[in-house]
Parts: sequence; structure tokens; C-alpha cells
Amino acid sequence: MSTILKKCSLEDLLKLQEISYETFTETFKDQNSPENLSAYLERAYNLKQLEKELSNISSQFFFVYFNDEVAGYLKVNTNDALSEEMGDESLEVERIYIRSKFQKHGLGKYLLNKAIEIAMERNKKKIWLGVWEKNENAMAFYKKMGFVQTGAHSFYMGDDEQTDIIMTKTLI
Repeated sequence: MSTILKKCSLEDLLKLQEISYETFTETFKDQNSPENLSAYLERAYNLKQLEKELSNISSQFFFVYFNDEVAGYLKVNTNDALSEEMGDESLEVERIYIRSKFQKHGLGKYLLNKAIEIAMERNKKKIWLGVWEKNENAMAFYKKMGFVQTGAHSFYMGDDEQTDIIMTKTLI
């Protein structure tokens, strides 16, 4: 079983959109109305939005391949791409999305470790992320990986205001 990481480019736009729709829907469809889920998917993962994100030099996307198949992806942000003002010494993990059939193979940990590696290469002092307060599995995973809750912010799923817990890990 091989795991390979590949940096995404604009040529990967359609595959990135497909995996974003698939993984986000799999994870959140049972807790949200179809209307709100659909509205969010269209706003967050339309081709124009993804192209803008891929073109931002302060963001990086990486596909993770498991046995030669795209299993998911990682998105990290620095500087002006941060979704929350956390300072120049921080790196944001905006997305770790793993397709359901590839979960429980250590790929989330693999991608999170890649994000930590990127942060350390860039001399960042902390790494942070936002996770939905009802996504208990993800919060438990991040706690196990050394993250602690440091705040919260609003997140809109369509017209439904939800709360994301901000979790941070100090690196240095």
C-alpha cells in the first residue's frame, strides 16, 4: 500500500471540485438541510472560487494518493490567505478532506504531519484550524495530535449560522 503526495495545480481544478463536493457532502449531509448544504457547496466549491484559491500564492493544495487513487486533499494557508487573522507566525490548515472509502488508513494524520512540516519549513510558531463544534471525531483526532481549543468563530452553512472551534498547536 503506497501513499503519495502531489501538489495541486490549476490542471487539477475539476478533480479538486469533485473531491470537495464528495467529501463535504459525506461528512455533513446528515446534520444539515439539503438546501443549506447545496448553497454552501455552490458558494465554496464553484470552479471560479477554487481557481482563485489555487492561484493564491499564500495557499497550497496537495492531493494524497492511496494505491494510485486520489484519496483526499490538504489545503494550507499563510499570510493574506488565512481565513482568520492569526498573525504572520501561523499556518492554517483549512481543509483535510479524506474520501470515506479511504478513511481509517492514517491519511488524515499523514496530511496533518505534512502541514506541520510545511509550517516548520516556513519558521511558523503555530499551526491552527477550525473544526465544526459537532464534528466530535475530528476534534478528538486534533486533540490527540496536540491541538488545544483557543477560540471559536461563526461559520455559515447556507443561512444556518454554526460555530467552528479554533484549535491551535504550538510548534516552537
